Amino acid sequence: MNREPRIDAYIAKAQPYARPILEHIRERVHAAAPEVEEAVKWGAPAFLIDGRILLIMAAFKAHAALNFWRGQELRGGEANADAMGQFGKLSAVEDLPPDAELDALIRQAAELTRSVPAPRKPKHAPKPAPTL
Repeated sequence: MNREPRIDAYIAKAQPYARPILEHIRERVHAAAPEVEEAVKWGAPAFLIDGRILLIMAAFKAHAALNFWRGQELRGGEANADAMGQFGKLSAVEDLPPDAELDALIRQAAELTRSVPAPRKPKHAPKPAPTL
């Protein structure tokens, strides 16, 4: 199991309410997708498969968040307008889905990450050269 020391430090610095949430997510990710690699992206703990982001978790002053990188595809466009991520503002481990459901989502997200190329943004036509 690959453990990134910067994630250990991130969890240790998080607010006391957030530590169990972050540790639980980390545990579930490693249980459901053992091949996952840990990294820090944009200052937040991230989990990668084949170099691609699977999910990111973050802790804030008053809540934590879990964001599946391709969450709209995973959950059929469901979104939470309140907070980053698909599960809204997390303030306790109980705010997460049950382990079996969370593990299934992680496995689905891992399969999606491995098998489907990430959607590309449409390319815009190049700007014309400036005239003098």
